[in-house]
Amino acid sequence: MTVAEIIKKAMLAGLGAQEKAKEFVDELVKAGELSKSDASSLVKEWVSKAEDSRKEFDNKVKDAIAASFEKLNIPTRDDIEKMEKKLQNISARLAKIESTEGKGGV
Repeated sequence: MTVAEIIKKAMLAGLGAQEKAKEFVDELVKAGELSKSDASSLVKEWVSKAEDSRKEFDNKVKDAIAASFEKLNIPTRDDIEKMEKKLQNISARLAKIESTEGKGGV
């Protein structure tokens, strides 16, 4: 199972849990155990907590992937961008040296 599949299953499970929680709150409202305004507040709170959990999960996955890339010595996008900038600087310096030599300089 790939990391993407694991993430997809976790997200779907989270969505299923949210739907079950909403159904549970709706049942409490129908039974008169909870007012509609309390139910709305409760659902908003649960959705907010679910979003926080999702963000935390995303960050943990990103950290795990980054650690794996580092362990396997695979360059990240940032590493490649830094190398590209260095290459551009070196190319510019080389072009400047070559143009100076062509003019009878160095």
